[in-house]
Amino acid sequence: MGADVPTQDREEDLLWYAVHTKPRCEKKLRTWCVRNEITCELPTYSSLRKYRGKEVEFSKPLFPGYVFPRVPVSNAQFIYRSNYAVKLLEPVDQEEFSSQLSAIIVATENMEQIRLVPNISVGSRVVIRNGPLAGIEAWVQDRDGPSEVILRLDFIGQAAAVSLSVEELQLV
Repeated sequence: MGADVPTQDREEDLLWYAVHTKPRCEKKLRTWCVRNEITCELPTYSSLRKYRGKEVEFSKPLFPGYVFPRVPVSNAQFIYRSNYAVKLLEPVDQEEFSSQLSAIIVATENMEQIRLVPNISVGSRVVIRNGPLAGIEAWVQDRDGPSEVILRLDFIGQAAAVSLSVEELQLV
């Protein structure tokens, strides 16, 4: 990126992008960006797995399939040269995106437990994962706070409302 452009102008021209990557290429794209001196964020979390009696810790992308570089508009297409990028998405509100991404980065760096949760909203079709209703498909009828949902279960043309925790649901 041109050395003759003043720093303040370059900073103003930099935009955040959400890059949809090829499967399991998030870390490869981040490494490519670092090699090419491109500011890039990849929020990750720790995951423990047991293999043959040994616990192994992995660093996994919090948002699988996405990496967040910050590049000048004129140079955004350069990301495709990595051969890891599928689609380049430009957030409409750069300030809001930057603020939200910064908060997520701070959380991943300072919190021991962080995980991706599905965006379960009213109208979402879900499968109940745990308890006596495990395996039943339902639709989210309403939300009661950040962690509870009320489901519509359509049995024989009737409806029954149950209150379940979001952790017990999986999007279909």
